Amino acid sequence: MQVTDIFCSMNKRALIGKIVARLTDELAVYFRAAQNSRAEATHEQSKAESKYDTRGLEASYLARGQSRQAAELESAIAEFEKLEVRKFAAGESISIGALVELEIGGETTFYFIGPRAGGTEVVQDKKEVLVITLQSPLGAQLLEKKSGDCPQLLLAGRKQPSRIVSVE
Repeated sequence: MQVTDIFCSMNKRALIGKIVARLTDELAVYFRAAQNSRAEATHEQSKAESKYDTRGLEASYLARGQSRQAAELESAIAEFEKLEVRKFAAGESISIGALVELEIGGETTFYFIGPRAGGTEVVQDKKEVLVITLQSPLGAQLLEKKSGDCPQLLLAGRKQPSRIVSVE
């Protein structure tokens, strides 16, 4: 059985479920961290002892940043939950929702084109799948490409030959 055959039967809904689960776990971490930072910022011991003591202020900035990241994760989760799961027809161009099998230098990698949360990795059917967005450098280069295309991808500052094995 070829690697492509494994993913032909991949349940995209299960893949998206794993992505949502990973993002939900990250959200819980950020939520707890933001709560702890807020508690530290408002704690009596964080009160400035001099005009140069900025512990409380730094903790509040940290809490604000963590809260923003949590809000971004919540939005990403919502977008993945409403993402339409569909099988891409033969010859159909890469777009959001596509599972792409890409061969670069003899090495095969799998990418899921998501609406957000680029960089999220999950394992599906014993294969690592990396979420990328169309705004990412690689995602932008793959946009509108099709299965069988052999684009020269700019990776790490140099052009590299590749082959799009499949788009599902």
